[in-house]
Amino acid sequence: MAETITLAGADGFEFSAYHEPAFTPRKGGVIVIQEIFGIDRHVRADVSRWAKMGYEALAPALFDRLQRDFHAEHDDAGIKAGLEKARATPLEQALGDIAACRDFLQRHGEKVCVVGYCYGGSLTWLSATRLPGVAAASSYYGSLVKSFAAETPKCPTIVHLGRTDPGIDADEVETAIRQHHPDVPVHIYEGAGHGFNNESPERYNAEAADLARHRTLELFDNA
Repeated sequence: MAETITLAGADGFEFSAYHEPAFTPRKGGVIVIQEIFGIDRHVRADVSRWAKMGYEALAPALFDRLQRDFHAEHDDAGIKAGLEKARATPLEQALGDIAACRDFLQRHGEKVCVVGYCYGGSLTWLSATRLPGVAAASSYYGSLVKSFAAETPKCPTIVHLGRTDPGIDADEVETAIRQHHPDVPVHIYEGAGHGFNNESPERYNAEAADLARHRTLELFDNA
């Protein structure tokens, strides 16, 4: 049964995380990293999907230091509020919370993988490059991936981008990654925009979401 638990970050701050145990057969753990909208119904649904696929899943509330239980609508006001929270959250602080999730999920001695979307896609890339103990990482449309493309992933990593994303030039990101890491797969989904895995009507692209999830599951299962 899904529940909200409390974990301590690297700085000792206690933050909440949405947690769901794995359905059998158990494969390991997955950290689900939020978009700028917080732990909303879409993040909770994704946690449940990973649990059903055999992974104990955990989504940290990365904005708890700024506002407990933050979740925003996918409208202009929600985007503004979410961006403010993301910009006010130091990357290393967020990575410290992700590391706490890794430690929690590793208590059974199993692999821990990371998947993240939008804001979480950038943090997923940085989790792969900076955090030890991550078995595999799947980054979805992270706007900062290009900026940190020179950093080397320490685990098998894949990147998903939407061709029609208005805020991310998929070709530029692919070129930056290929320049430094030609073996890192970069998948560009034609006809898909930003947030194509998010099931809100204005963003969701079922074909792209299903294919990206299949690729991510294959990566995690083989890690």
